[in-house]
Amino acid sequence: MTLNSISQKEFEKYGPSGCETYTDLKLALKIEKKIYKLDLSYRKIESKLYEKIYKLSDLQALKLSTNEVTEYPKNMDALINLIYFASYNNKFSAFPSNLKPFFNLQYLELQHTKIDSIPAQIAYLNKLQSFKFGNTDDTLKLPITLKFLKNLKDISIENCMLDSLPKQLFKVTSVTFLSLSNTNTHYLTKHFERLQNLEVLIIENNPIEKIPFDIYKAHKLRLISLRGNKLTNIPESISQLENLTLLDLRGNFIDKERIDELKILLPGCEILF
Repeated sequence: MTLNSISQKEFEKYGPSGCETYTDLKLALKIEKKIYKLDLSYRKIESKLYEKIYKLSDLQALKLSTNEVTEYPKNMDALINLIYFASYNNKFSAFPSNLKPFFNLQYLELQHTKIDSIPAQIAYLNKLQSFKFGNTDDTLKLPITLKFLKNLKDISIENCMLDSLPKQLFKVTSVTFLSLSNTNTHYLTKHFERLQNLEVLIIENNPIEKIPFDIYKAHKLRLISLRGNKLTNIPESISQLENLTLLDLRGNFIDKERIDELKILLPGCEILF
């Protein structure tokens, strides 16, 4: 499944059931009221129209993609009903300057930007459930305030440089899905007891050499993907993960004898190697 198809599927989840998705900004601005979903993907937007998006005060879902814009719409903070915002391949250099008005936001995705830090203000997004970020091929600084996002369930970061141990991400205790792909992650947290809700852990294409013994303390884990790392072993404590049904170890350096031992330790788990 491509990134575009995944993003479209996510976009379709949001907004009132059965409402129309507008793709023509000029038409939407003529109607103005009861415009709930706006998908401007692959459209070059006239600047005078782009600056008027704030007039769509009922807007709940806004998707931008490849629009050749580098700034957010003027007065975007007037869109207080926004629950979904995503941008792909627009070279924004920062988050919106004021995040406090977006207290209803549940889904936030930013791909292929020039953003190098997540602001501490993200803590104002206390209804945020999904946060996806990536494809900057640059460093990304994480704020200590991530831990205050008590409704955040889904975190996906890919193709950017994090600290070798991105400890701020491992402090989000509400997370059920955590994916870090090609993020320069060298180490995982030892404090898996904090991740009591974690069900899916995807750490792919990173230089990780060791999995902490305490991984078993994230007892709800049902899927672990560690593809493309530098692992030579997996701790036997993983056998205590009673809900684990899939363990992906492809692209590591674990020998077949150890894989056979893991199959014995995890009889109900499919192991890919």
